[in-house]
Amino acid sequence: MTIKEYVAARKAALKEEIASLPKVPTLSIITVGHNPASEAYVRGKKKDAAEIGINAVQTLFEENIAEEELLSFIRKQNDDPAIDGIIVQLPVPKHISVEKINLTVSPAKDVDGFTALSQFDPCTPKGIINYLTAEGFPFRGKNAVVLGRSEIVGKPMARLLLERDCNVVQLHSKTTEEDKRFYMKHADLIVSAIGRMFLWDASYEFKPTAYLVDVGINRGEDGHLHGDFVPNLPVALQTPVPGGVGLLTRLALLENLMEAVRKEK
Repeated sequence: MTIKEYVAARKAALKEEIASLPKVPTLSIITVGHNPASEAYVRGKKKDAAEIGINAVQTLFEENIAEEELLSFIRKQNDDPAIDGIIVQLPVPKHISVEKINLTVSPAKDVDGFTALSQFDPCTPKGIINYLTAEGFPFRGKNAVVLGRSEIVGKPMARLLLERDCNVVQLHSKTTEEDKRFYMKHADLIVSAIGRMFLWDASYEFKPTAYLVDVGINRGEDGHLHGDFVPNLPVALQTPVPGGVGLLTRLALLENLMEAVRKEK
């Protein structure tokens, strides 16, 4: 099943579940300033929500908002029973602490899953795990390589794979090229979240049964988006860029929100 087919099927199931609820779930989206990339992401999230019957409410603050005013608004959202989930779209201006935002958002409503106390898994790793599960990937005892160690993707990705009994190796900028080639050659699953176009090409050896998950998004000189892997490598499954992990991430946000709604019952 392609990612687009999988996402469409999951959205249809969520829409059916939402239609049976006594109240419409509400997602609060908080933005600060007018970052074009952020505005595009928010439009996508609002579109997804509308498709399945979720009420997505955006609150836009100007860039000069005082940090305490923003944090105070988040606290009010935490206490509002009409709000099921809260996301603060990053980046925010430099005078506002992302750490303070993360500590302020209620763990029960942190549907981005960014903080250690959050009751939800971060959206990108969660979306990847759910899709691999649907594709029948046998996690237990398989060799998994995670390329990158960010707090949002790399580290939680490794944790979720360990929880499913994979043998996990996490590689990064200080890993030698020789070791990268060795571990990737023996990997059953590779998740790359580096963000460098076509970093992994046909000069690397992959198992023909390997699954390659491409989290990298890079805009090439041709104006198009490309991933960390060159396309069409000789493997069992390779996620596309675009139309791949980004869709899974957006779906996982909806899944987390619905998980929050179920917990409220």
